[in-house]
Amino acid sequence: MTTKLISYPNKKLWMAAIKPPMYSVAIMPIWVGTAVAFAENKIFHGTVFLTFVVAAILILAWENLSNDVFDSETGIDKNKHHSLVNLTDNKLLIFWLGNFCLCLGLLAILAISWWQQDLTVIGIILLCCGLGYLYQGPPFRLGYQGLGEILCFFAFGPLAVFAAYYSQTASWSWYSLAASTVVGIATSLILFCSHFHQVKDDIAAGKRSPIVRFGTKGGAKVLTLATGSIYTLTLLFVGLGIFPVWTLLSYVSLPYAFKLCHHVWQHHHQPDKVSNCKFIAVSVHFWCCLLFGLGFML
Repeated sequence: MTTKLISYPNKKLWMAAIKPPMYSVAIMPIWVGTAVAFAENKIFHGTVFLTFVVAAILILAWENLSNDVFDSETGIDKNKHHSLVNLTDNKLLIFWLGNFCLCLGLLAILAISWWQQDLTVIGIILLCCGLGYLYQGPPFRLGYQGLGEILCFFAFGPLAVFAAYYSQTASWSWYSLAASTVVGIATSLILFCSHFHQVKDDIAAGKRSPIVRFGTKGGAKVLTLATGSIYTLTLLFVGLGIFPVWTLLSYVSLPYAFKLCHHVWQHHHQPDKVSNCKFIAVSVHFWCCLLFGLGFML
């Protein structure tokens, strides 16, 4: 392992392990839920929003850290040079660092519930954390059964967006549920794309990821359909009067969507070349959700 690591710039390995761009995944559901709340009620509690964003980042850090810990136990990350467990050679440290992030994140959510005098938001976020553990944690490891994208959709889509909406309004909205489908699909695309380059490792560890099940070419087809559904749903809901017409600003992210689908179609069977597709998916997610939420604000 040491010999292999020498060939990689250490700084790049650490940046790949920490994955800074990925934390937009935590922020966008809060942004969209808050934007829908503002569009419907003209309410914006800045302190609640910022507290929720910090909490979401901390909870996602827990998921990423604990994922490295749990994957190290199955051997699936033995060739993953940027695993924090592999970099530090200290699984226990990463495990407790992850739990520390989780506790801080939940304390921030508890603060929101205290301000509201309502336990709904903390209840929803605990459910999100439960789905996160089901995805990666023993004895469940549902991600190994190919169910990760479904869990991701609900945790980062309907549940997270509704929690953000509720944190602003203390009420329910069908509009936030409709908006959450766009966010959920866009988030699940990132996880889906992370499987293309590690098919051999997944098979060796007994992980039946969607790409293992469909094959890389089948996965490229599913990716194209799922990516297109984001823009189709947005247009449909605008046509039905559920979304304001300004949410079509999200179509500005289409070049990234085309780039993602084209790149995967070209290189789906070449692990070294397709490995960066998840970062293109992060760009799709970020710009689509940012502009989508801005459309509600406008």
